[in-house]
Amino acid sequence: MMAGRRSTWAVVAFLMLVTPAPLLAQPAAKPSPPAKPAAAGKADQGGVDLAYGAFQRGYYLTAFAEATKRAQQGDPVAMTLLGELYAQGFGVGHNDGKAAEWYKLAADRGDRNAMFALAMFEIAGRGVPRNFEDATRLLERAAGLGQPLAAYDLGLLYLKGQQVMQDPAKAAALFEKAAQEGNPEAQYALATLYKEGRGVPKDIRRAMGLMRVASLAGNLDAMVEFAIGEFNGTGVSKDEAAAAQLLLKAARRGSPIAQNRLARILMAGRGTPANPVEAIKWHIVSKAGGASDPDLDLFASKQPESVREAAEKAAKKWMSTLNLPRP
Repeated sequence: MMAGRRSTWAVVAFLMLVTPAPLLAQPAAKPSPPAKPAAAGKADQGGVDLAYGAFQRGYYLTAFAEATKRAQQGDPVAMTLLGELYAQGFGVGHNDGKAAEWYKLAADRGDRNAMFALAMFEIAGRGVPRNFEDATRLLERAAGLGQPLAAYDLGLLYLKGQQVMQDPAKAAALFEKAAQEGNPEAQYALATLYKEGRGVPKDIRRAMGLMRVASLAGNLDAMVEFAIGEFNGTGVSKDEAAAAQLLLKAARRGSPIAQNRLARILMAGRGTPANPVEAIKWHIVSKAGGASDPDLDLFASKQPESVREAAEKAAKKWMSTLNLPRP
């Protein structure tokens, strides 16, 4: 599947329920991240290898010319590629209206990626009027044909009861489909359902197994949750050192929750040597991201002035590289 520019998915979100743990509490309830944007591609082999290969290498004029030839012969995958080129403005002027037209032609001919892309356009009102009802039907069709992003987004709709009757079990089944196709957002979403026993039997080990897979695929929320579970030995073998390393990775990627939990273990010296300067540094950074912590405030206030100054300097340096707000 070709990666494309994301349409805004503002229709659905689900709350992640979590259970506090002794030193590292799980994150508070929050909405799930937006669904991934419309993308079209080669998932359905349709004789457009040359056009697709040109697209992948950045030869957009060649991709456009080859896809146009195939589209004129009725190839729906080539039509989907033309839709993507117009949607991205690659090799041709950006034109959402033309992109939607090509997506619709391909969707009418059974291309599942075009169905998904057109659904995202209809949700965002890109090139076509907003039409949530038709977008839902397109997601149903695409998911039925095995399009993983469509299954994930449709699962979100069923979870929240948006445009369809609320059905957590149906949502879980759709997340399962997408998860099996390697979609890390679906893996994370399904993990949260197993964690809280919503739509599926409660199974913390299954939840953590899915969190691990999603974490390895780079899902930031899954990285944080799996690290916390690993630190506390919840649903997975306890390994404070491995958890500390994973939290450090997530903290460096900008997660305020990971930054806060990392600060706590650096304060306590569990899983990694105690380091007051680094603990206070990450505490300052996490506070700038909205994660306050009175215990760390108290810890910082008790440190020598030299430690606090070093931590503040390190935090400011870190935040300046990311354009984050300073304390």
